[in-house]
Amino acid sequence: MTRNDNEKTMTILMELSRLIICEMSQHQVVFLREKNGVREFPIIIGLFEATILDRKIRKIASARPLTHDLFCQTVQLLNGKIENIQINQVERQTYFAQIQIKQDGKTILIDSRPSDALAISLCFNPPLPIFVTQEILNDAIQRQQHQPN
Repeated sequence: MTRNDNEKTMTILMELSRLIICEMSQHQVVFLREKNGVREFPIIIGLFEATILDRKIRKIASARPLTHDLFCQTVQLLNGKIENIQINQVERQTYFAQIQIKQDGKTILIDSRPSDALAISLCFNPPLPIFVTQEILNDAIQRQQHQPN
């Protein structure tokens, strides 16, 4: 199936919808849902990453800065502004993300795991915008529809 360039570049605004943590499993699930929409899809993450997201969602403070807090503070101290996160690629059911930063009028994109990018998004109130390409959203929904119940 050939995708048109518009579908590969068009982005959809998403929000963190649900986080499912099962301590008996190595695989946890974070769901992203289309903002003001009904489409959603899961991303499998590790237990440690899910625990960090859970702490961020529930606004549980740490005695010392966590890696995500340190990243955000560093960007700000270097006169940068984290603008959004983008989930922009999937290979063999592994998602890839980028963190978009503006510094001195330039846009900088930093490669990231989606779980880390989501944790960075949650460092802000309100959380940073989360974008997913139309192609990834369509593929994820199609994969879900073809999985046995």
